[in-house]
Parts: sequence; structure tokens; C-alpha cells
Amino acid sequence: MSTYARTRSTTARRLGRTAAATAAALSLTLLAACGEGSDGQGADKAGAAGAGASFKAVTQKNAWGTAEVKKKPMKVATVSDGDTSIALALGIVPVITPDVEDGSPVPQFKQRAVDALRAGKLKTYDDTDGTAYEAIAAEAPDVILGMNTWEMDKDYAKLAPIAPVVTYTDKAQANTLTWQERLRRAAQALGLEAKAEEVIAANDKAVADAAAAHPEFKGKRYTYAVVHPEQISFMSYAAQDPGVFEKLGFVKTDRAKNYAPDKNGVSMENLDQLDADVLLLTYPFGDRGVISPAELEGNKLFQSLNAVKGKHFAVVPSANNLASAIAYPDALNAAWATEQLTPLLAKAVAGQ
Repeated sequence: MSTYARTRSTTARRLGRTAAATAAALSLTLLAACGEGSDGQGADKAGAAGAGASFKAVTQKNAWGTAEVKKKPMKVATVSDGDTSIALALGIVPVITPDVEDGSPVPQFKQRAVDALRAGKLKTYDDTDGTAYEAIAAEAPDVILGMNTWEMDKDYAKLAPIAPVVTYTDKAQANTLTWQERLRRAAQALGLEAKAEEVIAANDKAVADAAAAHPEFKGKRYTYAVVHPEQISFMSYAAQDPGVFEKLGFVKTDRAKNYAPDKNGVSMENLDQLDADVLLLTYPFGDRGVISPAELEGNKLFQSLNAVKGKHFAVVPSANNLASAIAYPDALNAAWATEQLTPLLAKAVAGQ
């Protein structure tokens, strides 16, 4: 697991606290279709989005036991922000979710979904000390979504008596499942498999349209690096999931083979390892990173990189949750990430 992944349980929360038109239109069209006729009540909308006489009982084995969903779920609770994204993308307003924003602005992609579903303000629980079992139980959910959590090993025994828990089949899948796989498994339990395929197709089209609109991306070598508190991490290593960059046409550099999930640190003496046709950096910890943005970008070796000299260098913002969306794509943020990245990448390729 990469350093970024190891710290997600706290980093994603901190980040939350502290092409383009096509992607947005596709996402909003699907969400609005699910939100038609809603009346502002989360539980009622969950039922309206999920109602259907054709629902067949679902049995899902997982790493801790078995979840049996015997009737169409009307009330859905979530235990992570990624699970909230799944619910919203499927047109369901959760009856309760973790309060990952903690008073900070709701990310744009999430607010779009909430607005399209006319959900108002989501009901949340304080997740500072972890999952609030009593708060979840008080909402009497029919199903609890836990497809995007690292805490299930601790949570399952306390959540299962409340309602069937939809989660992964193997503990290792906490890190390995794609967002599409997480979405599909949740959708199976909710009787919304067709809707899940619509969401996936809309995201695929958003990326394909962006790539077609920017043929100059094709074949360009890129490096994506993250400045963590303990190191500069080479994130576009050889075994890394291709993700949005490569779907847009970019390819990894030859140096990517020198790095792996458990070997991705780049020392200040080896900053030349970052050089590429396009260099992308992000600072999710700001000045609390191993080196501040000003110090790194003022470093003479860094300034000597061809990507930097040619202005083919860009900083991926973290304050608006884009860096987090790239690291942890989900059913809501994937198309939005494409929307946000495309103009940034276009300028970097052009050297603007």
C-alpha cells in the first residue's frame, strides 16, 4: 500500500475539511433523473429512488459473514464518504452519513448530487472517534453501505446486528477494488444494477469525450507526485492503476519502473526522477509536507527539470478536493475530476 493510501483514513478527512461541460452534464442528468418527484425527506427519497416490485432477495458473502437483503431497501446508512458517494450516485439520499466535512464547504461534486436530489443538508454523525453505531442504529436503516472503509474489521460485529452490511468479500479489497466494482456490489444489494451501469457509462463517456477533445494528450509522458509529511512520493509508479491520466491518453515515464507502492520516495538529490513531458505535483498537507511548495519550487535542481523550464509543470489543487478525487476516485467524483483536470493538463502540455 502506498504512503498516500496508508494515511487515507485521516488524510481524506483533512482534505475534506481544509471534456468539462460534458462530464458535468452527464452526471447531473443521471442524478436529476433519480431526484424527480422527491419531497426533501431523505428516507422517502431513498425509498422513491429504490422502489420496485421486481426486487429479488440478495445474499452477499463478505469477509466477516453474510448479508441477506430480503426486501427492497428503503433506508440506507453509510459509514464512509465514499459510500455516501455510492448512495448519491445511485439516486439515494442516505438516512445518515459520517460528517467528513466537519463544517468545511461540501465538495462541488457532492453538492451537485445533493442539489439534484433536492436533499437539503444531509443528516450526519460525528466521526471524530470512528463510526457512531448508536446514531446509525437510531435511524433503523434497511442496509448499511461499507464498501469504502478501512474500519470494517473493527466495525462489522457492531454494525451487522443493526442491518445487513454491504461490504467486500476479502479484507485486501479495502485497497484493491476499483470504484466501479464497489459501486456494482452496492447496487446489487440495493436492486439498482442498471442504474450503476448508467453511472459507469456516463463517467466513461466523460473521459472519452475529454480525450477526443485533446488529441495532444496522447502519448505524452507524465509524472504525478505527492508531497507527504515524510517524503515526496512518486505516485505514477509502474504498478499504479492507470487512472484518469492514462485514460486521457498520457503514459508513464520510463522511470516509473523504478518505483512501487512500497518504494515510492524521491529524495531531494534525485528530483530529476520526476522529469517528464508533463509534471504534476500536489501538496495535500500544505506547509506541513516534507518540503513547502515555495521551497520545492525554488529548488535549483527542481527548476532545472525540462518540464519546469518548459512550463509543462502544474500543481493539482487539494483545497477543492481534486487531489483527493484523483487518489480516491468514486462514483461521484470521477467525472468531476476529469472536468477539473482537463484544462489544467491542456495548459501544462501547451507550456502555458
